Amino acid sequence: MNQFLLLLDKFIRVLFWGMISYFTYLIFLITIQYFPIDFDTAFLRIKQDEIILKHYQIAFFTHVYTSIFVLILGLFQISNWFRKKFTKWHKLMGKFYIGLILLAASPSGLLIGYYANGGWISKIGFMLLALFWFYFPFQAYLFTRKRDFVRHRKFMYRSFALTLSAITLRLLKVGVVEIWGLPPMDITRIIAWAGWLVNLILVEILFFIEKSKLKKLKSLV
Repeated sequence: MNQFLLLLDKFIRVLFWGMISYFTYLIFLITIQYFPIDFDTAFLRIKQDEIILKHYQIAFFTHVYTSIFVLILGLFQISNWFRKKFTKWHKLMGKFYIGLILLAASPSGLLIGYYANGGWISKIGFMLLALFWFYFPFQAYLFTRKRDFVRHRKFMYRSFALTLSAITLRLLKVGVVEIWGLPPMDITRIIAWAGWLVNLILVEILFFIEKSKLKKLKSLV
């Protein structure tokens, strides 16, 4: 039975990393559509009123060009194997991960969120995502300074959960269209919240399971 559970755990881990790597590759393909800078491609085709604004141009391309690196760096931050095997690289890449979010990806995401389609329901959802995306890595950084690596890990996981919203919101968008066939603006309002709340809830469930296992182990001692 224990052998089966170990194999199942290994299978789930391999499946998780395989899916995340594949979807990261898809996000990369989306990103390179904006190389070189083009104001009339992909998502920007429905943002022609906003893209004429200089500050929106700066925010949009800053967000697009930095977020793909944040996503890739985040993969290495949540890998226990990489952290143990390459500790120095883990620390260095963590600094870049946090720095890119705090200085570029989150602030630019906040401004883009303000111009989101779908009215204030969507705007508030995306802007809260940007604010939490700033808050979580900032807290992770502070806990590192305090040598509190348990809380540092939790906030890094929460941060990466929001980073993964780039993938989740696109998956949910396809799912909502296929299942309910809602109008575009209704879909935008749903994914503006569900695209990151789902990830955050899953991470908190993970923490709860880990805490329950730890309590169980302590009770056996």
